[in-house]
Amino acid sequence: MPDRPNILIIMPDQLRADSMSCAGHPIVRTPNIDRIATEGMRFANAYTTCPICMPARSSVLSGVYCHNHGQWTNIGRMHPSTDTYLHHAKAAGYHTAHIGKSHLYPHKQDQHLDADKPFMHRLGWDDVLETTGPWATVTTDSIMTDRWKQLGCLDTFRNDYKRRREAGGTKALWRSPMPEGEHLDAFIGKTAVEYLAGYDRAEPLLAFVGFGGPHEPWDPPADWAARYDPAAMDASKPPVQPGPWVPEPAASHQRRMQNDSLKITPEINGSIRALYYAKISHVDWWIGRIIEALASRGMLDNTAIILWSDHGEMLCDKGRLHKGVFYEESVHVPLIVRPAHFARPGSVCERPASLVDIFPTVLELAGCEPKARTFGRSLMPLLADPQAPHHDAVFSEINNRTMVRDERFKMVLDSNGDVLKLYDMRDDPGEEANLAGRHDMETIIAELRDRVLQWLLATQVRQAADEYESCVH
Repeated sequence: MPDRPNILIIMPDQLRADSMSCAGHPIVRTPNIDRIATEGMRFANAYTTCPICMPARSSVLSGVYCHNHGQWTNIGRMHPSTDTYLHHAKAAGYHTAHIGKSHLYPHKQDQHLDADKPFMHRLGWDDVLETTGPWATVTTDSIMTDRWKQLGCLDTFRNDYKRRREAGGTKALWRSPMPEGEHLDAFIGKTAVEYLAGYDRAEPLLAFVGFGGPHEPWDPPADWAARYDPAAMDASKPPVQPGPWVPEPAASHQRRMQNDSLKITPEINGSIRALYYAKISHVDWWIGRIIEALASRGMLDNTAIILWSDHGEMLCDKGRLHKGVFYEESVHVPLIVRPAHFARPGSVCERPASLVDIFPTVLELAGCEPKARTFGRSLMPLLADPQAPHHDAVFSEINNRTMVRDERFKMVLDSNGDVLKLYDMRDDPGEEANLAGRHDMETIIAELRDRVLQWLLATQVRQAADEYESCVH
């Protein structure tokens, strides 16, 4: 085996940070994710750089924020010359592989993903076994739909999704009609297992496995759906009205960010959560098969594993579904790092962490030289000492709004720098009392606003300097 560790990066899509049994969830069962956490370290306060798909994924790959890489929405793509952690790993002798969903560029209707393989290669992947995510599979082909065409079940999938779209989110609550073993996440899991079983190169491997689930629609295989009883699910958090101290612009924003119109009944909440948890457990089962594939090849002991998700899922909390907001259910993400031969198994780190930290962590795991222009910090010092200095605050941004989260408070600002939300995450982890407008919070607000300004200046100035140096040379 190579001296340097193999690196396996696993990314379930739209997985809430709290929806793992290792994070203390009372219902959802994730024994294989738990195993990674038990053998590694779970970062309990990790946050996405943007609570939607493509911007967050672009930040992980590039090590910079949305206002640096320019990917703000699920439209467009990163520039193909973007410096990614893959380029550094390849220069250090790694062979790289992408398996499953990438969502780094828009998937065109009536096109096969093979048409974008040159783009994926330029980003740094040697082997590309890419699939679409759930909804894009309706209109775009891939190696997965090639298989389903051969089996005669592609129309089953696409007709079912068309019916789900017509029904709408809170009414499209039924199990997948696909044949046993032919669910999207099963295809990705099997592809990863087969790839690892056949890997015979001398170089150490850096492999990314991107699952499509538990992203909606909530369509787990029937046998997995049967494992969760909708009547036994945990209740959702209801919308909370702003207090009388909250200024009207902030109060209006808070009301818009919550939603009473969905009419979430206990029955709807129970059905959605049961199906979502079933998809999580199904993905978790395949994560277990991937770990077994490494173990059967004698690769597991010398493999570092990183598990993360791009954003969470509101899951009926505060009357909302999906993501795109700065509530914990949407912006707080799972992040687990399990190095090879880890000396502190089962550790939990409470320091604020960011998805941009994955880039320098991968470089350090791979033995690469540190990259100058990344705004993340390697998590390796925290793996040695969970109390080691790290970020004093982490940041997320979307739709001209910015979130700052330090070790106690979370604040959201609009594009004018006005406070929309302020929560004491120590005393109010459920984000029920918006403290914006409270006179006793003025010092805290000033300190956090200054912290946002420092962050924006530091990242913008360094970005501009890098671009100038690039032009000069």
